[in-house]
Amino acid sequence: MDRTDQSLIALRRILRATEQFGRDLATSAGLTAVQFRVLQIVAEKGSCTATTIAAQMHVSQATVTSLVDKLVRHGMVERERSSTDRRQINITATPAGRAVLSDAPDALQQRYVRKFESLEDWEQAQLVATLERVAAMLDAADLDAAPVLDARDMRTHT
Repeated sequence: MDRTDQSLIALRRILRATEQFGRDLATSAGLTAVQFRVLQIVAEKGSCTATTIAAQMHVSQATVTSLVDKLVRHGMVERERSSTDRRQINITATPAGRAVLSDAPDALQQRYVRKFESLEDWEQAQLVATLERVAAMLDAADLDAAPVLDARDMRTHT
């Protein structure tokens, strides 16, 4: 097998891993990976605004609003008006949302982060450079993308 085929197989394995995780998450939690990540951020912070979530995920506030709307409908988070600034809306995880987080499969992204952060600094830099090169080779270097491993596009599958 030549290196071209080996590289395509590696790419396909990455795509399949993200697709499989998405299916497992949908089955166990009823959420997309992106919705799950929003729920994680809210639970980690205890209470936060849509602006805070948007900044951490590197997406628009409109995208976060749509994601939070869906989480509210699923009973995973609640919106509450701030007691100190009536203009501010805080988002908090519900008991049901926290239960989903504790029962969900180990997030693919968290596994990646743990393993990536255990690499030496030079290995991290090399991997980032290689992945950026692959993105450029696929004419994807300028695509808007949040740091969330999900095989689906956030704007159409939230």
